[in-house]
Amino acid sequence: MKPIISPQTRIRHPELFEVGPFSIVDDFSYFSTKVKMGLCSHIAANCTVGGGADYLFSIGDFCSVSSGVRIWCTSDDFVNDLVTILPPGAPNVKKNLLRGNVSMANFTAIGANTVVLPKNAIPEGTVIGALSFVPYEFKFEPWTVYAGNPVRKIKSRNKSQVLAQAEALYKFLEKKAA
Repeated sequence: MKPIISPQTRIRHPELFEVGPFSIVDDFSYFSTKVKMGLCSHIAANCTVGGGADYLFSIGDFCSVSSGVRIWCTSDDFVNDLVTILPPGAPNVKKNLLRGNVSMANFTAIGANTVVLPKNAIPEGTVIGALSFVPYEFKFEPWTVYAGNPVRKIKSRNKSQVLAQAEALYKFLEKKAA
Protein backbone atom coordinates (compact mmCIF):
# COMPACT_ATOMS: atom_id res chain seq x y z
CA MET A 1 0.00 0.00 0.00
CA LYS A 2 1.17 3.46 -0.82
CA PRO A 3 2.08 5.72 2.08
CA ILE A 4 -0.27 8.48 3.16
CA ILE A 5 1.21 11.99 3.27
CA SER A 6 -1.22 14.71 4.26
CA PRO A 7 -1.59 17.50 1.70
CA GLN A 8 -1.27 19.87 4.69
CA THR A 9 2.32 18.68 5.30
CA ARG A 10 5.11 21.08 4.25
CA ILE A 11 8.10 19.39 2.66
CA ARG A 12 10.86 21.83 1.69
CA HIS A 13 12.82 19.26 -0.39
CA PRO A 14 10.27 16.76 -1.80
CA GLU A 15 12.97 15.15 -3.97
CA LEU A 16 14.75 14.12 -0.74
CA PHE A 17 11.62 12.75 0.98
CA GLU A 18 11.08 8.94 0.99
CA VAL A 19 8.21 7.27 2.82
CA GLY A 20 7.78 3.48 2.95
CA PRO A 21 4.63 1.41 2.43
CA PHE A 22 1.83 1.60 5.00
CA SER A 23 3.45 4.66 6.62
CA ILE A 24 1.64 7.92 7.39
CA VAL A 25 2.70 11.56 7.77
CA ASP A 26 -0.10 13.59 9.36
CA ASP A 27 -1.31 17.17 8.94
CA PHE A 28 0.68 20.32 9.63
CA SER A 29 4.10 18.74 9.96
CA TYR A 30 7.16 20.47 8.49
CA PHE A 31 10.35 18.97 7.06
CA SER A 32 13.46 20.82 5.87
CA THR A 33 15.92 17.88 5.93
CA LYS A 34 16.33 14.73 3.91
CA VAL A 35 13.83 12.15 5.19
CA LYS A 36 13.86 8.39 4.82
CA MET A 37 10.96 6.57 6.47
CA GLY A 38 10.45 2.79 6.71
CA LEU A 39 7.49 0.42 6.70
CA CYS A 40 4.38 0.90 8.88
CA SER A 41 5.72 4.03 10.61
CA HIS A 42 3.85 7.15 11.65
CA ILE A 43 4.71 10.82 12.10
CA ALA A 44 1.77 12.47 13.86
CA ALA A 45 0.38 15.98 13.38
CA ASN A 46 2.31 19.17 14.09
CA CYS A 47 5.84 17.71 14.06
CA THR A 48 8.93 19.56 12.87
CA VAL A 49 12.10 18.02 11.47
CA GLY A 50 14.52 20.83 10.64
CA GLY A 51 18.13 21.45 9.87
CA GLY A 52 18.62 21.73 6.12
CA ALA A 53 19.06 19.45 3.12
CA ASP A 54 22.61 18.47 4.14
CA TYR A 55 21.28 16.33 6.99
CA LEU A 56 19.16 13.18 7.17
CA PHE A 57 16.33 12.21 9.48
CA SER A 58 15.74 8.48 9.14
CA ILE A 59 13.05 6.43 10.81
CA GLY A 60 12.90 2.63 10.55
CA ASP A 61 10.07 0.11 10.40
CA PHE A 62 7.22 0.05 12.95
CA CYS A 63 8.14 3.43 14.50
CA SER A 64 6.15 6.35 15.84
CA VAL A 65 6.76 10.07 16.29
CA SER A 66 3.93 11.58 18.37
CA SER A 67 2.30 14.98 17.91
CA GLY A 68 4.31 18.10 18.53
CA VAL A 69 7.75 16.48 18.41
CA ARG A 70 10.63 18.74 17.32
CA ILE A 71 13.68 17.06 15.79
CA TRP A 72 16.64 19.25 14.89
CA CYS A 73 19.55 18.23 12.66
CA THR A 74 21.03 21.73 13.04
CA SER A 75 20.80 24.04 16.03
CA ASP A 76 22.51 27.21 17.14
CA ASP A 77 24.87 27.13 20.11
CA PHE A 78 23.07 29.51 22.45
CA VAL A 79 26.15 30.06 24.64
CA ASN A 80 28.94 30.77 22.16
CA ASP A 81 27.33 32.06 18.96
CA LEU A 82 25.02 34.70 17.62
CA VAL A 83 21.53 33.20 17.35
CA THR A 84 20.13 34.52 14.07
CA ILE A 85 19.55 33.82 10.41
CA LEU A 86 22.50 34.80 8.24
CA PRO A 87 21.58 36.79 5.12
CA PRO A 88 22.55 35.38 1.71
CA GLY A 89 26.22 36.03 0.93
CA ALA A 90 27.13 36.90 4.53
CA PRO A 91 30.23 35.29 6.02
CA ASN A 92 29.53 32.31 8.25
CA VAL A 93 30.41 33.91 11.57
CA LYS A 94 28.87 31.08 13.60
CA LYS A 95 31.63 28.79 14.87
CA ASN A 96 29.79 26.33 17.11
CA LEU A 97 26.68 25.12 15.28
CA LEU A 98 25.33 21.79 16.55
CA ARG A 99 24.86 19.61 13.46
CA GLY A 100 24.28 15.98 12.60
CA ASN A 101 21.84 13.39 11.36
CA VAL A 102 19.11 12.02 13.59
CA SER A 103 18.11 8.38 13.18
CA MET A 104 15.48 6.14 14.69
CA ALA A 105 16.11 2.40 14.26
CA ASN A 106 13.29 -0.15 13.96
CA PHE A 107 10.65 -0.41 16.72
CA THR A 108 11.38 3.03 18.22
CA ALA A 109 9.07 5.83 19.31
CA ILE A 110 9.19 9.42 20.52
CA GLY A 111 6.42 10.72 22.80
CA ALA A 112 4.44 13.93 22.30
CA ASN A 113 6.14 17.33 22.53
CA THR A 114 9.65 15.91 22.90
CA VAL A 115 12.65 17.85 21.57
CA VAL A 116 15.57 15.98 20.00
CA LEU A 117 18.79 17.87 19.23
CA PRO A 118 21.22 16.96 16.41
CA LYS A 119 23.53 13.99 16.09
CA ASN A 120 21.37 11.42 17.86
CA ALA A 121 21.00 7.76 16.94
CA ILE A 122 18.06 6.14 18.71
CA PRO A 123 18.84 2.40 18.67
CA GLU A 124 16.49 -0.49 17.98
CA GLY A 125 13.58 -0.82 20.39
CA THR A 126 14.27 2.40 22.29
CA VAL A 127 11.39 4.70 23.21
CA ILE A 128 11.37 8.24 24.60
CA GLY A 129 8.51 9.42 26.82
CA ALA A 130 6.43 12.55 26.22
CA LEU A 131 7.76 16.01 27.10
CA SER A 132 11.37 14.85 27.08
CA PHE A 133 14.52 16.68 26.00
CA VAL A 134 17.29 14.78 24.20
CA PRO A 135 20.57 16.75 24.25
CA TYR A 136 23.13 16.83 21.45
CA GLU A 137 24.87 13.44 20.97
CA PHE A 138 23.07 11.60 23.77
CA LYS A 139 24.14 7.95 24.17
CA PHE A 140 21.19 5.54 24.26
CA GLU A 141 21.01 1.83 25.05
CA PRO A 142 18.84 -0.39 22.82
CA TRP A 143 15.50 -1.68 24.07
CA THR A 144 15.21 0.91 26.81
CA VAL A 145 12.58 3.45 27.89
CA TYR A 146 13.88 7.00 28.42
CA ALA A 147 12.07 10.11 29.66
CA GLY A 148 12.73 13.46 31.31
CA ASN A 149 14.46 16.78 30.86
CA PRO A 150 17.17 15.84 30.05
CA VAL A 151 16.29 12.22 29.25
CA ARG A 152 17.38 9.48 31.56
CA LYS A 153 16.96 5.73 31.55
CA ILE A 154 13.66 4.61 33.09
CA LYS A 155 13.58 0.84 32.46
CA SER A 156 14.08 -1.89 29.88
CA ARG A 157 11.51 -2.76 27.21
CA ASN A 158 10.07 -6.21 26.57
CA LYS A 159 12.18 -7.04 23.50
CA SER A 160 10.85 -10.58 22.96
CA GLN A 161 7.22 -9.50 23.02
CA VAL A 162 7.76 -6.51 20.70
CA LEU A 163 9.75 -8.62 18.22
CA ALA A 164 7.06 -11.33 18.24
CA GLN A 165 4.44 -8.70 17.41
CA ALA A 166 6.63 -7.31 14.62
CA GLU A 167 7.22 -10.80 13.22
CA ALA A 168 3.46 -11.39 13.08
CA LEU A 169 3.01 -8.13 11.17
CA TYR A 170 5.87 -8.92 8.76
CA LYS A 171 4.24 -12.31 8.00
CA PHE A 172 0.87 -10.64 7.45
CA LEU A 173 2.42 -8.13 5.05
CA GLU A 174 4.27 -10.88 3.13
CA LYS A 175 0.99 -12.77 2.62
CA LYS A 176 -0.77 -9.59 1.57
CA ALA A 177 1.97 -8.83 -1.01
CA ALA A 178 1.82 -12.36 -2.49
